[in-house]
Amino acid sequence: MSEINIDTATLEQLRDVLVNKSGDVPLANRFRALFNLKNIGAESESAEEANKAIDYIAESFQDDSELLKHEVAYVLGQINKLYAAPHLRKVLASDAQQIMVRHEAAEALGAIGDEESLDMLESYFKNDPSIEIRQTCELAIERIKWEHSEKPKTENLKESMYTSIDPAPPLAEQNAKVEKMKDILNDQEKPLFERYRAMFRLRELGTDEACLALASGFEDPSALFKHEIAYVFGQLCNPVTVPSLVKVLKDESQAAMVRHEAAEALGSIATDECLPVLKSFLNDKDQVVRDSAVVALDMYEYENSNEMEYATIK
Repeated sequence: MSEINIDTATLEQLRDVLVNKSGDVPLANRFRALFNLKNIGAESESAEEANKAIDYIAESFQDDSELLKHEVAYVLGQINKLYAAPHLRKVLASDAQQIMVRHEAAEALGAIGDEESLDMLESYFKNDPSIEIRQTCELAIERIKWEHSEKPKTENLKESMYTSIDPAPPLAEQNAKVEKMKDILNDQEKPLFERYRAMFRLRELGTDEACLALASGFEDPSALFKHEIAYVFGQLCNPVTVPSLVKVLKDESQAAMVRHEAAEALGSIATDECLPVLKSFLNDKDQVVRDSAVVALDMYEYENSNEMEYATIK
């Protein structure tokens, strides 16, 4: 099964690779199959084909890999089709799924702007025992409300150079000062949604100064907040962020969702210093971190090859 050319495979072959039907498919190949299915789900002119790709992707929620399942949820959000919402609601409601997977399902419901999920998100925001789930639901609720308000029209946001659908849009200040955005980013008294908006405005600025301001967010008590900072660094691919990412990855007191995101960001940045660091975590005590190191090394090789593009990993 692992000998299939993923770039020319049929929908059914991609599904078989993704779900590891043969039992011997490398994790990196399964991720590549996932992103090929994502492209079909997002871009196919045939609704039937797009929906089939979404259903095939969702089959992986039965897998044992926490990393893969959380990526599956992320991808379903990025496809941005309401057809995926029932799959995501089922995952959010499942006590059998890990926190990182359920969080990503809630975030994905926000990404696709699913108003029908608002009552469910409100319930989990108020009642879930996990702070990561509660905070994710808070963000998803605010994002859905923002998307369906007049604000997207009146705020006049410029098109981002990043294609991801984010948990919050950048703050509307086009001439934002880094220091002001940093203050909002780290102000525990402000709503989480506003702080995320400052985070994404700093990403849009993209300067070394903005990156270092974002790195100050790694002092936040919220694992969810810190994992988003690391994800943003993977998008920015600015080498100035490498020291802070290495520090986070090496810190075993950090939540796995934060360390895994730091590893994958290093794979995206792919400077020479990232390679030995990532190799050193292939035997980490945490399965999610070990798996992330595997995927990050595949990304590193991809970034240093002549291939055109590697999918954005969450």
